[in-house]
Amino acid sequence: MASISLEDVRNETVDLETIPVQEVFQHLKCSKQGLSASEAENRLRIFGPNKLEEKTENKLLKFLGFMWNPLSWVMEAAAIMAIVLANGGGKPPDWQDFVGIVVLLFINSTISFIEENNAGNAAAALMAGLAPKTKVLRDGKWLEMDASILVPGDIISIKLGDIIPADARLLEGDPLKVDQAALTGESMPVNKHAGQGVFSGSTVKQGEIEAVVIATGVHTFFGKAAHLVDSTNNVGHFQLVLTAIGNFCIISIAAGMLVEVVVMYPIQHRAYRDGIDNLLVLLIGGIPIAMPTVLSVTMAIGSHRLSQQGAITKRMTAIEEMAGMDVLCSDKTGTLTLNKLTVDKSLIEVCGRGIDKDTVLLYAARASRVENQDAIDTCIVGMLADPKEARAGIQEVHFLPFNPVEKRTAITYIDGNGDWHRISKGAPEQIIELCRMPKEAEKRIHSLIDSYADRGLRSLGVSYQQVPAKNKDSPGEPWQFTGLLPLFDPPRHDSAETIRRALHLGVNVKMITGDQLAIGKETARRLGMGTNMYPSTTLLGDKSTEMSGLPIDELIEKADGFAGVFPEHKYEIVKRLQDRKHICGMTGDGVNDAPALKKADIGIAVDDATDAARSASDIVLTEPGLSVIVSAVLTSRAIFQRMKNYTIYAVSITIRIVLGFMLVALLWKFDFAPFMVLIIAILNDGTIMTISKDRVKPSPTPDSWKLKEIFATGVVLGTYMALVTVLFFYLAHDTDFFTETFGVRSIKENEKELMAALYLQVSIISQALIFVTRSRSWSFVERPGFLLLAAFLAAQLVATCIAVYANWEFCRMQGIGWGWGASIWAFSIVTYIPLDVLKFIIRYALSGRAWNNINNKTAFTNKSDYGKVEREAQWATAQRTLHGLNQPSNNSDLFNDNSGYRELSEIAEQAAKRAEVARLRELHTLKGHVESVVKLKGLDIETINQSYTV
Repeated sequence: MASISLEDVRNETVDLETIPVQEVFQHLKCSKQGLSASEAENRLRIFGPNKLEEKTENKLLKFLGFMWNPLSWVMEAAAIMAIVLANGGGKPPDWQDFVGIVVLLFINSTISFIEENNAGNAAAALMAGLAPKTKVLRDGKWLEMDASILVPGDIISIKLGDIIPADARLLEGDPLKVDQAALTGESMPVNKHAGQGVFSGSTVKQGEIEAVVIATGVHTFFGKAAHLVDSTNNVGHFQLVLTAIGNFCIISIAAGMLVEVVVMYPIQHRAYRDGIDNLLVLLIGGIPIAMPTVLSVTMAIGSHRLSQQGAITKRMTAIEEMAGMDVLCSDKTGTLTLNKLTVDKSLIEVCGRGIDKDTVLLYAARASRVENQDAIDTCIVGMLADPKEARAGIQEVHFLPFNPVEKRTAITYIDGNGDWHRISKGAPEQIIELCRMPKEAEKRIHSLIDSYADRGLRSLGVSYQQVPAKNKDSPGEPWQFTGLLPLFDPPRHDSAETIRRALHLGVNVKMITGDQLAIGKETARRLGMGTNMYPSTTLLGDKSTEMSGLPIDELIEKADGFAGVFPEHKYEIVKRLQDRKHICGMTGDGVNDAPALKKADIGIAVDDATDAARSASDIVLTEPGLSVIVSAVLTSRAIFQRMKNYTIYAVSITIRIVLGFMLVALLWKFDFAPFMVLIIAILNDGTIMTISKDRVKPSPTPDSWKLKEIFATGVVLGTYMALVTVLFFYLAHDTDFFTETFGVRSIKENEKELMAALYLQVSIISQALIFVTRSRSWSFVERPGFLLLAAFLAAQLVATCIAVYANWEFCRMQGIGWGWGASIWAFSIVTYIPLDVLKFIIRYALSGRAWNNINNKTAFTNKSDYGKVEREAQWATAQRTLHGLNQPSNNSDLFNDNSGYRELSEIAEQAAKRAEVARLRELHTLKGHVESVVKLKGLDIETINQSYTV
């Protein structure tokens, strides 16, 4: 045999899975005594770590990336404009604005970088805590080490409960039972004997043996499968929304600047530098430069909070997608259930005389041996009040372990009186064969087994016999069939309540299970989640029209779950749900689940998932059960609510700055200082950053970005605030309103004091707007977070002190004193109140109810019956359409208040008579009867679309 190098092994030029084990040792240049530490270190450099490839990112590039987006580009253009274009008119470059803009950019980028980095480090630390350990032979000693340092040629020890850390070949020892479901989808453990290969990611269910590692990391079967999953992130809803809002703000600013340029220079013949300053005001004040930072910080802090709840967020934009999730496809085993067999004592069937359910359970426990680590034995013994009862007061003589041929266990024992007994438990068919019983009794037991199966319960038979010969080889007296035990995987104690909560939150939970349909339905029944479940064959087009009568897409949408599902079915379910515009979440734990997890809007790797599943997922759970997911949904909606509140605020501020300052600049030729807008922006950003920890009420239904609502609300609120600013400037500049109302001195002729007054009014009302956008009801009723309130008060205290005391010649501002400061606060509070009213009006208008009322003339009618006649006319028209009658020539007359009541009544009466005739005609057929009942109940016959058979 030609010798090959380790490089050849790494390049997989030889198949180490099929050649004899002795040749494996020769190719890998190792022995059963394991590797030395130095040799292992050398091989680690050749083969790399035993884990999936991870993408690393340059920290500097990541930091600079926060300054590389369209909003930042606009601010960077403003900075260049401040020192290049503003260098004219006999004035020096606007260095203070340039420095201020650069500082603002760096502040935003630094905050974003630190918060995202902290969230990433927290998630990485938690993921590191999930790293598996393994027992490896190094330098002749058995050591427990991270599985990531394994190399080909290492000798490892694997035993019951271990996740196999790398592809390996088994050495001498007892055979293993290995669960390969995470890799191959096989539901039952397979036997692996010495010399056979085992795959990374498999779980040892029984036995203990040593093995030699033949492949690690991306070279394993596990790694190759995971590598096929595209690891690139698609552009999420968040990025698209961020771009749309940014573009809206940029276009609004561009439109305002265009108007200013056209009016100021050709029409008003303003000085060059004054015009540039006014353009800078719109650029600096209008662009929501903090938006990417606020939103990313909100998600980063939210991500940290989710990790504390047991949900590690790998992709932060998954938070806003989880907030909009309306369908969750959940695994049954381990997520909805305990993944632990148990006996339903209430359903135990007693078939022997003089015994009860507890005795049947005790007999089954005596025929069990916990040391074998068999799931059924462990389950039955665990049902006893004290596991020691199984052997209490008896002496074991012989135990027959379970084997695939006899499919039962048996124990021969001596009781306290010295009498010999024998008990057997196992597959009911095998136990029935042991017992000689009348045909009627046998038929009854089979019917019980069938009834268990119909409910998704597995049956376990128990029989008993006396051994008077007192010999373990004696056949004993005739066997007596004592009872049947129903076995099932019980739901988690919180699953039913969690599903109820999920449905209440508008999230439809669908059970996806590889188990049989009957088992899935029984679990669904116990959880109260509906039993409208289908076999996986339905997903492949083999659907029964008698059973569903629905197109496959609609069937998937309306089903409560699917049974007998393989990983490829999961992908199909997700794809079809997404095609029907659902935001879909999917849970998974194996490498075969990775494509479906990647395809889903929110891929969720459950507790104890494989590395491949975690790599493909967006969220990794560190605790079992569905309750973690529902808690994460609530937290995500709260985070999303904060982000939506801010985006409405940002759009409003853009409109108020652009429209307000443009009108002031053009109507009064008043040149506001760009530096003061920069101060407003800096103070605003400091306050708005605290929105990430604000108190909010999560939406009771799936939430999503409604751009129409964001833009409409922003435009209306922004326009109102701009007009309030224009009104304020008019009252302060052209009238004695403040002097007469508040008794303050006039500042009409003092532009520097007008600058300070205008600055304070804009600052107060702009920041106060956040309290309006953050609340669903009156803003003074919903208490904000302490940090937000404290930041607002601190920022406005600074703004008030600047307006009252500052005498800044470089920005043409002079302090106005506390009298004017108090007057502006009073004016701002009064003009703040209508903002809530406007918010309610916009929401009502966008809901569509207002337009329906207008169309139906119920909003403005003076009739006491509130549109009864119109509704009758609409019903009559619908009846005409239903029965194929021609519509009246002028349909609008039916909805006109001036049309005659008598004519409308006759139309409605005739239509009612025709409808009654049609109803009686329908009753002659079964289908017609069913349809009539459906109509009577007010159901939608089109959506039901069932077929009727007798």
